[in-house]
Amino acid sequence: MVKRLDSTESAKELIKQLKEQHGELMFYQAGGCCEGTQPQCFHKGGFYVRMNDVCIGTIEDCEFWVDKDLFEYWKYAHFTLDVLDGFGVGGFSLETPMGKTFKIHYRLFSQTELANLEPVTVAK
Repeated sequence: MVKRLDSTESAKELIKQLKEQHGELMFYQAGGCCEGTQPQCFHKGGFYVRMNDVCIGTIEDCEFWVDKDLFEYWKYAHFTLDVLDGFGVGGFSLETPMGKTFKIHYRLFSQTELANLEPVTVAK
């Protein structure tokens, strides 16, 4: 099975630091507006996913949820979670006080990958 989500080592290191400080975490990536399209990191359960939002995988045991409309647009793309120095669009993400921001790099799946994608979890 082909994973829909991976991360860089620097993102994994930051997640480990955040878990030490805050406990279990989750990610949510919205489709725009106030929170932009950057992934936001929350305490697990600190953001309520909506009906039909999609969990595309986990990073360091943290679920990564995507807005249902954004998933429809990006369902043929692989997500790689990365981290950058600086402040992102949203100020609610747990890495913001550290002067960091999570970012996604996208690439389209090949035809072979599309035929073998991991299933997703859809919120009910």
